[in-house]
Amino acid sequence: MGLFNRKTNESAVATATLPVDPTLAALTGDYTIDPAHSSIGFTVRHAMVTNVRGTFGEHEGALKLDGANPGASSASIDIKIASIDTGIGDRDGHLRGGDFFDAEQFPLMTFRSTQAEQLGGDKYRVTGDLTIKDVTKPLAIDLEFNGTATDVYGNERVGFEGSAEILRSAWGLTWNAALETGGVMVSDKVKLNFDISAIKNAA
Repeated sequence: MGLFNRKTNESAVATATLPVDPTLAALTGDYTIDPAHSSIGFTVRHAMVTNVRGTFGEHEGALKLDGANPGASSASIDIKIASIDTGIGDRDGHLRGGDFFDAEQFPLMTFRSTQAEQLGGDKYRVTGDLTIKDVTKPLAIDLEFNGTATDVYGNERVGFEGSAEILRSAWGLTWNAALETGGVMVSDKVKLNFDISAIKNAA
């Protein structure tokens, strides 16, 4: 099921108008991300030998799905930096501080989509602008559409999960410490993880 741009043969488009998938068209509307059933997190290599995982417990966002014109679909997310949680209080405090995110001065990390496309099947790529601190850079997020459902409260839901990789230094997150055995304490590469459930807004 295509939620975003479908790749088509240009000559076919020139001679015929493609019909709108009625199932897809039914998804058209504005959605609010449900933070209680969504997760935004990260994985980063620590001391060259293991991975540390964390999440941002407070976030909000919206999706706009357009079934008749999938390329008009969009997404936005605001993430509260102070809600970072790696399971270790001292480490979380360090991440919130000036060496890393400086949450007091820059309380939000934001993403605003600029383009979406279908890669094949239920796999998609959403491209947009990721802002961390005072730096904005392009980011491409690969997503899988998990389908739709009506929950026990009558809410219409859509679900996506996906990931992206960034170099944190590109956003000015450059703190590190050298190891005696060689290498560094924290890798530059960070994997971002998204598991999103969104509820369709009332008409």
